[in-house]
Amino acid sequence: MTDEMLRAPAEVKYAEELDWLESVDDGPKPFSWRLSPRMVRLFILGSERSDGLDREISQKWFGDRSFVERSIVTLASDRGLLLIGDPGTGKSWLAELLSAAICRNSTMVVQGTAGTTEDHIKYSWNVSMVIAKGQSRQSMIPSPIMTAMEQGMIGRFEELTRSTSDVQDALISILSEKYVSIPELDDDNIVFAKPGFSIIATANSRDRGVNDLSSALKRRFNFVRIPVVTSKRSEAEIVRFRTAELMRRHRIDLEVPPTLLDILLQSFADLRAAAASATSDDEKLESALSTAEQIGVLEDAILHSQFFGDRTLRAETLGGSLVGSLARRSPEDLAILNKFWHGVIEPRSKEDDGGSWQAFLEGGRQALGTLA
Repeated sequence: MTDEMLRAPAEVKYAEELDWLESVDDGPKPFSWRLSPRMVRLFILGSERSDGLDREISQKWFGDRSFVERSIVTLASDRGLLLIGDPGTGKSWLAELLSAAICRNSTMVVQGTAGTTEDHIKYSWNVSMVIAKGQSRQSMIPSPIMTAMEQGMIGRFEELTRSTSDVQDALISILSEKYVSIPELDDDNIVFAKPGFSIIATANSRDRGVNDLSSALKRRFNFVRIPVVTSKRSEAEIVRFRTAELMRRHRIDLEVPPTLLDILLQSFADLRAAAASATSDDEKLESALSTAEQIGVLEDAILHSQFFGDRTLRAETLGGSLVGSLARRSPEDLAILNKFWHGVIEPRSKEDDGGSWQAFLEGGRQALGTLA
């Protein structure tokens, strides 16, 4: 079934694993949860020998276990959960995994934008049915949030701070009252949330000031702040894990040499250090330099090697992919990358005495010359 989807949701992708965990789970479960809190954590963070299981459960989210545990406890208390952090820190992936483990459905999602309306989190109408038969529950189109309420499941709200204050205010009543009124109907005009309903929202810390959350809405959420990964080891694990998934999806059998992964990680670490020491936004790349963007650079290099190379990942291809992926503004980003290439990458290539750093340098230089 997963072969028929470009990207299978977590509950489909890991269905066999979830079925097995459910079959051996004898722990107490809040509400209508499919797994106990302990098993939810184990599904997300992976198993250890001390867990005493008959099979290994793979780790799917890489981060401090306290963030996962606080998220699970919040949802078990039926409070809303707000995952907040910089772009690319895995907030949406954690929200998807939590929903998949708790209710086996992570697809009840509302995407917050400036164009999101109250209808998107409550309900709208099938106009042709309304004309033919009038307004009724049958002619009503429930939102993903309302569907989650009716079924006692987890609803997700992505990029909450990008939606307007009117939409945020409508969410307050759902989180506090746990029902939605339908004033257009005379009968059967209230949808009550069933036990197990909750909302996981995400917000980028860089969006502060776009549409700040009101104090009333903040009180209805427990905040879990997801920090940027600073450990090279943890970041390497994330990049390897996600890249392996991407290659399986593309059916590519290609080795990522550890040396090239080290070059990618070190380059991003150096770029972040340069951004931190910059005195103005003009001296910073538009890119957030997140772990997700590292994965994007590596995927670009792998696909280029697969389709236009000799199916071997080389340092010069990686250098070109990094420049091509991060040079978004012209001439600002090109100037920053050109300075970085001369001031940081070139000295590293001289220390490497003609090794992979030298090839990485040349690949980046060629890409900069093409884009200039």
